[in-house]
Amino acid sequence: MALPACAARALGPPLQPERGAPARTTCPRRHSRVEAELAASRPGSVAASVRAGPPRGVSRGFNSQPFLDEPLKASSSLAGAARTPLFALLPRGRRRRMHDLRRRWDLGSLCRALLTRGLAALGHSLKHVLGAIFSKIFGPLASVGNMDEKSNKLLLALVMLFLFAVIVLQYVCPGTECQLLRLQAFSSPMPDPYRSEDESSARFVPRYNFSRGDLLRKVDFDIKGDDLIVFLHIQKTGGTTFGRHLVRNIQLEQPCECRVGQKKCTCHRPGKRETWLFSRFSTGWSCGLHADWTELTSCVPAVVDGKRDARLRPSRNFHYITILRDPVSRYLSEWRHVQRGATWKASLHVCDGRPPTSEELPSCYTGDDWSGCPLKEFMDCPYNLANNRQVRMLSDLTLVGCYNLSVMPEKQRNKVLLESAKSNLKHMAFFGLTEFQRKTQYLFEKTFNMNFISPFTQYNTTRASSVEINEEIQKRIEGLNFLDMELYSYAKDLFLQRYQFMRQKEHQEARQKRQEQRKFLKGRFLQTHFQSQGQSQNPSQNPSQNPSQNLNLNANQNVTQNLIQNLTQNSSQKENRESRKQSPGQEQSDGSASNGTNDYIGSVEKWR
Repeated sequence: MALPACAARALGPPLQPERGAPARTTCPRRHSRVEAELAASRPGSVAASVRAGPPRGVSRGFNSQPFLDEPLKASSSLAGAARTPLFALLPRGRRRRMHDLRRRWDLGSLCRALLTRGLAALGHSLKHVLGAIFSKIFGPLASVGNMDEKSNKLLLALVMLFLFAVIVLQYVCPGTECQLLRLQAFSSPMPDPYRSEDESSARFVPRYNFSRGDLLRKVDFDIKGDDLIVFLHIQKTGGTTFGRHLVRNIQLEQPCECRVGQKKCTCHRPGKRETWLFSRFSTGWSCGLHADWTELTSCVPAVVDGKRDARLRPSRNFHYITILRDPVSRYLSEWRHVQRGATWKASLHVCDGRPPTSEELPSCYTGDDWSGCPLKEFMDCPYNLANNRQVRMLSDLTLVGCYNLSVMPEKQRNKVLLESAKSNLKHMAFFGLTEFQRKTQYLFEKTFNMNFISPFTQYNTTRASSVEINEEIQKRIEGLNFLDMELYSYAKDLFLQRYQFMRQKEHQEARQKRQEQRKFLKGRFLQTHFQSQGQSQNPSQNPSQNPSQNLNLNANQNVTQNLIQNLTQNSSQKENRESRKQSPGQEQSDGSASNGTNDYIGSVEKWR
């Protein structure tokens, strides 16, 4: 490439190699480098102006302007031309590409150097740590600083095995639900999933006395027969969630068929085209929207067997179930639901064969709905069906003249309704509480002998919990729902007593099963022991030839059977005493039982 005339005059004659300098080579890059070094050694040369820059192989940095990008300052004076860098004579695009290449090369070299040194230090530290662990485990077979080839291979195999196990565990158990990945399972026993769901005391003091028949709820539900489960769905009690559990979360021989986009599911019996569940998500609102006890008891048999002759109808067992909730939370939740536009106008409220008149059941609002109503207006309406809704929907309204308030005094009416609701609730096949989801699941599974696929979830944060009310408003809500408050207290006491009774029964059955297993093992052991000893004492004698020996063997068998009987009785008595957990008399009873067993064994040894 030809140089401009001013640049040629500034550069002067071409540089000649000095004595002792290397000969000219055909490589242009090496030749240019040698010429640059020779020019730098001469004072006053053009290359001497570049000495102020950084040494070779070190970049100026990203913030400083590189010398390759310095513009060419044309000057008419010789000094200005002498100060012009040599690389400024190259085209602008070539200079930029060379600068980018150099900057990338310097950054890449730095990163590679840092990565190499870091990996080397990490490998060295890992080698020392693993060597120390290896030496602790295998003792003199390996050392930290000097490990032979076999120990290195064994160490590498152990590390690879550990990494493979971690990868397999992450693949098999990717989430926190895997029991193997829970460290608490190794440090402490698994907590009881049914314990203190509402952050209250696990043990409570019962207020009501219930009989064994009231506490033991075990229904012989035959899903292949004609039995039917009827779900009484009370508004804002969590019945929608429980209803979905019934159709989607139960292990059945023939599960319910639920299609996407449809609320109703088909729940047929195995081998039959007949439903075993009467609920919102299986049969729909066949008896009206949120039908109560009075409506369901008169409507369900007619809906299920309405097309059949009365003489051909099977003798069905209707098992009623429901869910209750804390009255204050349920009331606030219904108010928020009404605020959003809910009316439940489709409810029939059929009682004694007819719906109520407008005089018997006036409306609290005049428009299409009651959306946006404040809490004070909601509480001020005397005809609001949200007041004591749970008692009204669980009682037999025919006992008080349905919705006609002039049949009997209000005090007597409230008493009859409350007693009827308590009686119906107690005789139901099952009822649960929204505040105890896991206990509700447990009691349902034990009552109907049907297991859920996934456990219930306890939601402590709801729309009702987000409503902030003062103590005065809470007392007023409790006063408006005083019958529901009494019913919920009764239901909670019965529910928790049933739960404790079923848990104790389950523990007793498990303990009895263990006792039977111990008895069987002790009997087999003692019988084998005496038979082996009798055979070893007389191996060659024939019992038919020696009648006395035959008598001795019969006596041996009788004593063995008596010994087994007494040992099993003493062991069972001892375990029963231990189950009572009475510390003062426990040691004495155990000592007497063990002394009696030892005396009997001593008498047998003496007889032998």
